[in-house]
Amino acid sequence: MPTTVSPLPRHGSPLVRVGLLAYAFLIIYASLYPFTGWRSLGISPLAYLGDPLPHYWTLFDVSIDIVGYIPFGFLLVLAGYPWLSRRWSALLALLLSALMTGSMEATQTFLPSRVASKLDFVTNFLGAAIGIALGCLLTRWLLEKDSMKQIRLRWLVPDISSGLLLVLLWPLAQIYPQSYMFGLGQIVPALTRWLNLYLGIDLDLGELLRQGFELSIEQYWLAETLISCFGLISAVLIFLSLLRPNAPKARLMSLLIVLSLCMKTLATALFFKPENAFSWMTPGAQAGLVIGCLMLYGLSYATARAQRHLALFMLPLSLLIINFIPGNPYFNDMLSTWVQGKFLNFNGAAQFLSLCWPWMAIWFLLHHQPARSD
Repeated sequence: MPTTVSPLPRHGSPLVRVGLLAYAFLIIYASLYPFTGWRSLGISPLAYLGDPLPHYWTLFDVSIDIVGYIPFGFLLVLAGYPWLSRRWSALLALLLSALMTGSMEATQTFLPSRVASKLDFVTNFLGAAIGIALGCLLTRWLLEKDSMKQIRLRWLVPDISSGLLLVLLWPLAQIYPQSYMFGLGQIVPALTRWLNLYLGIDLDLGELLRQGFELSIEQYWLAETLISCFGLISAVLIFLSLLRPNAPKARLMSLLIVLSLCMKTLATALFFKPENAFSWMTPGAQAGLVIGCLMLYGLSYATARAQRHLALFMLPLSLLIINFIPGNPYFNDMLSTWVQGKFLNFNGAAQFLSLCWPWMAIWFLLHHQPARSD
């Protein structure tokens, strides 16, 4: 009697599902930022659907609204695998995308700084539909043929979906303007603004911490170098600790650094002026980048345990320095020229990533012990 071979069970990607939840949270945060001044105008939250399309709009604004929802639709389709066929997954993703963008626009009716718009609803849904189409086309290659799984098995240690997502968020965290290159987690100025805005407390937490202490030019330059160096090393060390010994560490490490620098350059050019694209490349930042890259070359040969411990040492040290020293005066002057109107849809999400990424990284390093690689 011939034996039959049962097909191998198909598995979805935990990374995709975690990424979908994280991206949905960012959409909600970006859509409802800054969460203040809630009020009712006495009209239906869905009244915007009956409004005519605006006469004045820019290609840039429409493009941003479309691009912002493409990853959401893409992840929705992949998250349905293998429980749903591509057809049913696409239909469900279209429904959920319409509910997401429709509910966000409806909720904006109650925010004075936001305007519910039919054009935003249409462009966001169009972006999600593009992402859904891409997801349907790439599901077979990414998941059915296990291409992603093969790459992960070849290069990454097991059970590191949350760590990989954290690493992928690091280049995105560079989008929001920062006083210092790779200087994430500068929460003291944000706390000062929130105290003034929400509690009416006129208090500068930075001045309270410094107690009148002033930095010399040399100390300022050294602090900037340390912030850039420690921020770079800690993020890349987390990535390196997730890789197997046979992974192409130098190429992957270089790709992550170059991607982060490109994101920062593009964001600076868009937020301010094209001629300011490289304004973040100060002497201190250059020194920190060079020193950090040289140290990473040697640290790439360290054990994963040593890499995690060193990252856990550098992250709090970087946070301590960046929240103690005063802001960069040149950056503060440039920041005064920033017009946030056309970027308000994702400024809140970008700021959230910028502030929270180091704290999420510390939590990951303290609570996650990757499985041993072969």
